[in-house]
Amino acid sequence: MTAETADMGPAASGVDGTSPPHNIEAEQAFLGALLFENEVFHRVADWLRPEHFYDPFHARLYAAASQLITSGALADAVVLKNRLGDDEGLKELGGPVYLVELMREAPEALSAPEYARLVYELALRRQLIDIGSRISADARDTRKAAAANALIEQAERELFSLAESGTVSKSFQPFSTALAQSVEVAAAAYKRGGKLSGIPSGLNTLDAKLGGLHRSDLIILAGRPSMGKTALATNIAFSVARAHRYEEAADGTRRTVEGGVVGFFSLEMSAEQLATRLIADYTGISGYFIRQGRIDAAQFAEINDAVREINDIPLYIDDTGGISIGALTARARRLKRMHGLDVLVIDYLQLVTGSSSRRSESRVQEISEITQALKALAKELDIPVIALSQLSRQVEQRDDKKPQLSDLRESGSIEQDADVVMFVYREAYYLERAEPKEGTEEHLRWEDEMREIRNRAEVIIGKQRHGPIGAVKVAFDPERTKFSDLEDTGRYSSLE
Repeated sequence: MTAETADMGPAASGVDGTSPPHNIEAEQAFLGALLFENEVFHRVADWLRPEHFYDPFHARLYAAASQLITSGALADAVVLKNRLGDDEGLKELGGPVYLVELMREAPEALSAPEYARLVYELALRRQLIDIGSRISADARDTRKAAAANALIEQAERELFSLAESGTVSKSFQPFSTALAQSVEVAAAAYKRGGKLSGIPSGLNTLDAKLGGLHRSDLIILAGRPSMGKTALATNIAFSVARAHRYEEAADGTRRTVEGGVVGFFSLEMSAEQLATRLIADYTGISGYFIRQGRIDAAQFAEINDAVREINDIPLYIDDTGGISIGALTARARRLKRMHGLDVLVIDYLQLVTGSSSRRSESRVQEISEITQALKALAKELDIPVIALSQLSRQVEQRDDKKPQLSDLRESGSIEQDADVVMFVYREAYYLERAEPKEGTEEHLRWEDEMREIRNRAEVIIGKQRHGPIGAVKVAFDPERTKFSDLEDTGRYSSLE
């Protein structure tokens, strides 16, 4: 049997047409080539899993061979006979002689990946049939209370998972797999000189505390109105998108190596307003002056140049107001599938609506549903999700206006589900509103204090699962709604 003849054939559909798609001969051909030449494993290890094999023994054989090869040991008929000698499946197939026959009938190693792709393709078809059967059964069962939209969201979630990884659910995984993932994170930090294991936010002082933005984390960025939480989120999103670099794999897929593709749900501001902020960030021209048209010809030319330079950065904006959590997660999955997605920003949490079945309940319960869904989305897409949140008015009633975890609106669920909770605090905001009468000594002291703190802000880390809490002092330019490191000088260079 050659790779060219390795189609689905009668074995794929079964003689009676009822068995799911499979091809035992393709599985045997691949496994024979793998045992004969272990180097084959490294060409398929990124995407072929034991669960993709139709025959249960073939799945166990591939898993055992994978473990040996990964540890640097030889995986052939002799070694695997000792490992799998008591396997009931192997006994049913004729015992250890079956392994010898696989190697004897092995095709050339060069054709092995083609057999592996056929095994993988048929596994995806079986899982598609499984998903389709469940969708059909759920849609026909009118006794279930689930709304049609909920069934659609469930189907899209399962199909996305299948498209991304070739498996509908992760289930249990060996500890060795988790260890390998942990080593990958450590290796990423090592390659960056021991500085970051996550995606750089663009603020060095903040990254020093967080270690960057970590995959699968739900990050809550909270503050009272006008504190600058949208500005900080926009700065981070712009910095990540501008730094995006990728490498192309042999199969044509792209893998992000620096920065990232960013999705931004702007539920309060329009896409045009957000773009104006980014232009102000990049050019140093006041966003207020840009909106008012109070710019000269040189500034207008600078804006045009800036637009051309940043036009192609991978930043995708959705400004749908009052979006439901179901629609938000579905659109995030679609963006990941079509363009890739490395960081997701939601501005802001309280403007997202829950599912229709929960809207009759309290707002606290609705927010709980939303934060749980966002945390699940962060894990599913394996990306950091940054969700902005309002603080309650009780902050204003204290002498010390610095925010605390208890100030989060509907704080219980937000605090519980978040991996990181950060607050934006600008003392100048409150001092500005306490201006004494002009001409008095108090006013002179007030002016001195305002000069000292006008361009200062704090990002307070109130919770962090992976590291320390504490405050980070940063610079803030209100004209450009721009945060930067305090050591930056001049025009507050872009977050990089």
